[in-house]
Amino acid sequence: MKPQHEFVAERAAAQHCTELLRRGPEPAELLPALQRLGEKIARQLAPALTGLLGGDEPAVTPLAPQERSEIELAEAVGALAANSLLAAATPGVTLLASVDGLAMLRLVDRAFGGKGEASGPLPDRFPHSAELMIAKVEGLLAKALGAALGQGELRALRRDARLAELAPFPAGARLAVLPIEVMEGAKAPWKLTLALPLALLPKLLGGADTGGAPRKAGAADPAAAPFADVPLPLTARLVDMKVSLSTIAALEPGMVLPVAVARAVPIAIGEQVIARGTVGTQDDCVALKLTQLAN
Repeated sequence: MKPQHEFVAERAAAQHCTELLRRGPEPAELLPALQRLGEKIARQLAPALTGLLGGDEPAVTPLAPQERSEIELAEAVGALAANSLLAAATPGVTLLASVDGLAMLRLVDRAFGGKGEASGPLPDRFPHSAELMIAKVEGLLAKALGAALGQGELRALRRDARLAELAPFPAGARLAVLPIEVMEGAKAPWKLTLALPLALLPKLLGGADTGGAPRKAGAADPAAAPFADVPLPLTARLVDMKVSLSTIAALEPGMVLPVAVARAVPIAIGEQVIARGTVGTQDDCVALKLTQLAN
């Protein structure tokens, strides 16, 4: 026996607009937005470095962001660098800020009265004299990056001269890398490298321009589309009275219940009172005159 049934839809299937169905940009598609963030970082960083460079403001230039592996990042950073792991205000987002080792030694030389020069092969470790300078540069980077992100000063988690020992990111993670070039007059430029897991780029750039339609700053205008035409039912409660159960049980047609209309009639949307008013007439119709708006 094979029963036959006619299936009828219980209700119409939802039809979503393309705006709701459209997916957000993939992390790799946000690399151009990372370069725009780099330009903001450069504007914050140039004056911040002036005090370390003898009063001369350097030229700070963000280069094209890249998607790289851990191995490629390690090769770009080098065997010795001032590597700092910084926590953004966005939960779960950390950034690597790395200044190449030769540049750090040049800054140390300048701090001790030299001309900001360093030559020869890099040491295996930074000398103790460099630790204070590394901490100072880390603080400057935390402030400059935080200001560019609009998050206040970032929080330093840990640092190490060797990237492998710092282990800033999960193994195998694809990384978004932003190289920044710092030029001191006629001297050879030095490099600052910023990096974070590519998957975290949307969270980092949550409020940044990603190439879509520009957003207007401030609160939405209720008098503008698409909000202006949304219908909202207003309720004006003229009478709020208490009646005994015995009176309600004895109700019958013709009975008169004395009521007192409130002096300030509450006007609400749902349960939210938005205004109060007094009862009157206008054009032979009952009307309410607003006397107070809710804060």
